[in-house]
Amino acid sequence: MIELRHLNKTYHLKTGDVQAVQDVNLAIREGEIYGVIGYSGAGKSTLVRCINLLETPDDGEMTIGGVETITIRKGKLFIRQGDAEKPAAERQLNQLRRGIGMIFQQFNLLDRSTVFDNIAYPLRYTGMSRAAIRERVNELLALVDLTDKAEVYPSQLSGGQKQRVAIARALANRPRILLSDEATSALDPDATESILALLKELNRKLGLTIVLITHEMAVIKAICHRVAVMEGGAVVEEGDVYDIFACPQQPITRKFVQSASPLGKIDKLLADGSSLVQTRPGSCLVKLLFHKDSVGDSMISTLSRRFEVDVNIVLANVEEIQGEPLGSMLAVMNGEADGIRAALAHLTENHVSVEVINHGTAD
Repeated sequence: MIELRHLNKTYHLKTGDVQAVQDVNLAIREGEIYGVIGYSGAGKSTLVRCINLLETPDDGEMTIGGVETITIRKGKLFIRQGDAEKPAAERQLNQLRRGIGMIFQQFNLLDRSTVFDNIAYPLRYTGMSRAAIRERVNELLALVDLTDKAEVYPSQLSGGQKQRVAIARALANRPRILLSDEATSALDPDATESILALLKELNRKLGLTIVLITHEMAVIKAICHRVAVMEGGAVVEEGDVYDIFACPQQPITRKFVQSASPLGKIDKLLADGSSLVQTRPGSCLVKLLFHKDSVGDSMISTLSRRFEVDVNIVLANVEEIQGEPLGSMLAVMNGEADGIRAALAHLTENHVSVEVINHGTAD
């Protein structure tokens, strides 16, 4: 659905050049919810604005909708059709943009227009009749559950309702792709949950491909199928959301995962020297990750019976990601050194990831 190859974008500022997007390669499948996460300045918003050509990349290639390939050289756009490559006409670019809807953090609604007129706005320049526009707007109002708000103004709406209006407006031209740039960042937790549920339902009902930009890993965990992690304009890690949570590779990815997990408290406990994480001779502090094929097994009681190892659980959590369980635990193991080693080996053999954080005789 969306393919980006060697995409670059540099801003030339008075203070110097800023390379906002660096050699980005991504393939986003049709009908999936794809997350892009990074801290402020990582380049994620620039990347999504390049996809719908609100920003023109410096160079690279993009295939949008699986049909036309756009080649960018020195900020000039060329469209390849078959073996031929011609400068992109504005008409072609506008047609491409109409197939992409976009929602923003600050809603971007027209304050002096009603909800109905905000949603109708992009349709008034398409040649549709008034009757057809009214029918389409009413359909969209029902889709986002705002039928009773058609004649009110944005100032009379909550943040979540404003975002629903923005989503309806973005869907007015029946796009196949919806871009969401920090669309939940300005919302309270309840409104965020409601908007994420709506996006997930739209993805299922309409087959929308959604690209979701965020700096919150909890948002990624809630609805995304796959995720790319950006840092310094580059994609440093990418994969299925479950795999990223289960086994993050890059330091920044581990930091994001910790922020969305109760085990993120581990570093603070260790830094503070909490008595909960202290070890003594004959014990070790371990972090355990139970993958989908090991959650539910009676591992802890097995360790006590078979290896004569006592397990004191400091923190534990089980959550569901993409419909699959992922369990995590911080525990202190007490016992003979050989017993602890055998217990850790048993866990590893049964698909439990083991990290020894601190140890006494279990080295």
